Amino acid sequence: MDNTLEKNTYFELAADFVNTTNEHLYLTGKAGTGKTTFLKYIKNHCHKKLAISAPTGVAAMNAGGVTLHSLFQLPLGGYLPDVAPHQSEYGEFVDRNSLLKHLRLNKAKRELIRELELLIIDEVSMLRADLLDAIDVILRSVRRNNRLAFGGVQVLFIGDLFQLPPVVKNSEWGTLQKYYPSPSFFNAWALKDSPPIYLELKNIYRQSDEQFIRMLNNIRNDQMGMDDLATLNSYYKPDFKPQNEGEYITLTTHNSKADVINSNQLEKLPGPAHTFRATISGDFNEATVIAESELKLKEGAQVMFIRNDKGDKPRYYNGKIGIIKSIKGDDICVVFPGNDEEVKVEKETWENKRYKLNKETSLLEEDVKGTFTQFPIRLAWAITIHKSQGLTFDKAIIDAGGSFAAGQVYVALSRLTSLSGLVLHSKIESNSISSDRSAVAFSAREQHSDLLKERLLGARVSFIRGLLLKAYDWKKVTWETTNLIQSMADKRIPNKETAIEMMQNIKTSVTKQQETAEKFTHQLNGLLNEAEKDNYAHVHSRISAASQYFDNALKTEAFDPLTQHYESLKAKSGVKKYLKEVHELASLFKLKKMELQEVVDLTQGLSTGQDISGLMADINDRRRAGLQEISEETKQAKTKQVKGDSQRQSLELYQSGQTIEEIAETRGLSPSTIEGHLVSFIGTKLELSQFVDEQKSNQIAQVIDSLDEATLGNVKAKLGDEFSYVEIRAVLNDRKAKISQS
Repeated sequence: MDNTLEKNTYFELAADFVNTTNEHLYLTGKAGTGKTTFLKYIKNHCHKKLAISAPTGVAAMNAGGVTLHSLFQLPLGGYLPDVAPHQSEYGEFVDRNSLLKHLRLNKAKRELIRELELLIIDEVSMLRADLLDAIDVILRSVRRNNRLAFGGVQVLFIGDLFQLPPVVKNSEWGTLQKYYPSPSFFNAWALKDSPPIYLELKNIYRQSDEQFIRMLNNIRNDQMGMDDLATLNSYYKPDFKPQNEGEYITLTTHNSKADVINSNQLEKLPGPAHTFRATISGDFNEATVIAESELKLKEGAQVMFIRNDKGDKPRYYNGKIGIIKSIKGDDICVVFPGNDEEVKVEKETWENKRYKLNKETSLLEEDVKGTFTQFPIRLAWAITIHKSQGLTFDKAIIDAGGSFAAGQVYVALSRLTSLSGLVLHSKIESNSISSDRSAVAFSAREQHSDLLKERLLGARVSFIRGLLLKAYDWKKVTWETTNLIQSMADKRIPNKETAIEMMQNIKTSVTKQQETAEKFTHQLNGLLNEAEKDNYAHVHSRISAASQYFDNALKTEAFDPLTQHYESLKAKSGVKKYLKEVHELASLFKLKKMELQEVVDLTQGLSTGQDISGLMADINDRRRAGLQEISEETKQAKTKQVKGDSQRQSLELYQSGQTIEEIAETRGLSPSTIEGHLVSFIGTKLELSQFVDEQKSNQIAQVIDSLDEATLGNVKAKLGDEFSYVEIRAVLNDRKAKISQS
């Protein structure tokens, strides 16, 4: 199997497990195999409500997420699992009872956790098993689901267990070792009955030197032989001095060593020192970034970029080393070895984020709590091995003879692209090279891609069942309706008695709908046991009928009267907060209607043999467009926009000559949303030919004519992946316009 195919196989398998199953997944890979790329891919292509987290502040900042401690309000000490006896001697630890007793999660955080579908934990090698068990307890409790690990939330673990291990104090480990064979996350009790699928990315992008790759593999797998050690130590040059500035960086084990090297080298340079202070706003912990709050530089200083260039033609990357050419006021220019072109350094902003739940769209959104703005460079004669994790260097002087943690030598060496750029400042002794034996044993869980594909097929069946049953789960609908009625008691609402009576009628209706839905899910459970025999054809028939019934009931008995109530009050004063709650409930009804249509589309696709990955991608696209409409309606309600303003704004920009992509960027919307706006004007202000060529429009028209009920989903299922939903919608709109004009 060539590298490209191998990369595609495991990368795509991992994406399929995340997007089309509920299985927990441990995604690993040697240094430089694309784990960070996969994280970014999932963030941009996953339909699930997800949160990105990491065990430390620096790791969370690098991943673009939040710390596990802030997300779950974890205690600062250790956690003892349920199997531990609850004795007073464990004063520095919490158990299940004390953890939940002192848990301080506000209503908004609890609602967010209940909506969470996918928890991503990056740099999981640093996560302690006891803290993962604490997270499991919190999720089960808050989500009211003690039956499933993590309360039913899917967990994606990303990292490399052969890199930096968890930090555990000796005093803590003295107690924890009674319940955990090692501190690593995979020893958590929460994973005993729900172990993650082990999937390793194979293709190495950082190194191409086969000898170097083999050596790194031997170190990683604790199989370093004397020949490898001799080869490694042949690069030992204790008196080595780089001939050119900006070529080599020293990687060392301790902060103090790196600080001394950097400060001594800076002092040797002539000329004045310049200090650049970071601008910090809001809530921001400076320890979470490797950028310095007080950056001291001189002309001639060796520096390293700590951010990738965001330009169309990147001039530098995270870890690229250069020399300060000039400093004039706030203008800093850097040159790179072998290149005289000067690069002006622009300031970058790091954001401290938190997740919040948007109750209108039921999405988890990022909210910026604080910012840190500074030049994305730091002195780079030396850096610690810990801070070098994730960086790439062509040349480095490694001082790892005093390595004190398993994996440090491996992390340091794997930063390099080849052995030709290696210089050892201190000899590597065999006792400095160590791998966690339990990690080596855990890696034996890896399965061949064929077995993973088989498991994927089985896991997808369970995932589909969950999606279908969830669509007819009415608990949240009745719960939120009840909450709104309860909140009306202490609010000043015009014609309050009539309003409460109207809401009580809605509650009666949705309660009856819930009873009917529960009966249907019981039937559906039985039907799903035989669903694969006819490719979900019978299930699709039943779901189509059920969704039509529930959609109509929800619209006429709940959504319409609630919307009329909202319209009757929106011009009144003193009811702003109440109207927000009414709008949130109406949005929930709309979301449930969308969910009912999604399972119809899903089973329709399955019955015609479509792959679930493509189906979920299509459903995700339509969902995003629908959620964008809800978001825009919310904004319009707040700004009192006239309905249709958003579509007209897109039309005006399109008619002015902007492309769909340019309009999307200008308006901060997705291209699919802009397409949806423009398609609504086909037949009136825009021509069908601007979106669909004649041959395709004729094919779509033929399929429409052949169907008894030409819905968007039915037409798409008939045509297949060569035709987009936008093209089909364009033809449908053009037909409607022609019929209305005739």
